[in-house]
Amino acid sequence: MGLREELEATGTWLFRHRGYLPLLLSPVLLASAASSDPMPDHRLELAWEGACLLLALGGLALRAATIGFAPRATSGRGTGGPRAETLTTSGLYSVARHPLYLGNYLMWLGVALFTRTWWAPVLMSLAFWLYYERIMFAEEEFLRRQFGDLYLSWAAVTPAFLPRLDRWRPPEATFSALTVLRREPSSLLALVAAFTALEIWSDYAATGTATLDPVWGGILAVTLVVCLAARTVKHRTRLLHVEGR
Repeated sequence: MGLREELEATGTWLFRHRGYLPLLLSPVLLASAASSDPMPDHRLELAWEGACLLLALGGLALRAATIGFAPRATSGRGTGGPRAETLTTSGLYSVARHPLYLGNYLMWLGVALFTRTWWAPVLMSLAFWLYYERIMFAEEEFLRRQFGDLYLSWAAVTPAFLPRLDRWRPPEATFSALTVLRREPSSLLALVAAFTALEIWSDYAATGTATLDPVWGGILAVTLVVCLAARTVKHRTRLLHVEGR
């Protein structure tokens, strides 16, 4: 097997298991949270936690915007391998070829920064790049075969990861909030659960007592209710189904 085929095969395998990256990073994040020193000012600590949460929610918003404007059979959560019935080149795909993964990175960067050590975000960034670089390669090999010159002309002027805002073109489809509600609650729940778990773990490491901060407990409770409601509606009704999405 040539190197190109090997890279694609590895990327396809990682694509099918891409939801496991947060689990692989868990030991690093837990060790980081346990080793960090509490901030001397509680208000400063709350401000830092809020900033990390906003950064992560910004990544989730980027994912939501990408998915909300995407046509059917693109930007999906499927694990069978890359797929696309059309090549989306407008909206966020006009400024970056992989806006969903940029959103993922911002989400987990916020989580890593939450631990308040310099090395956690560095290790997270390195692991993210090594993991997703292969996935992006496999996806682009698929798109190259599927769309040929159309893909090549788009890729030639559109960066893979860091957006080039001067290339912005409005999305061709309208935004579908129902599609986002159908496909993204699990991302929100995973994000809030990660923040809450790190908050509990860092308190336990500092005091020897596991306590749940009322603020994070409230955020987690509201998130659980919203996600369970969305999941119930998704599986028992067709209220979140949008034709062509």
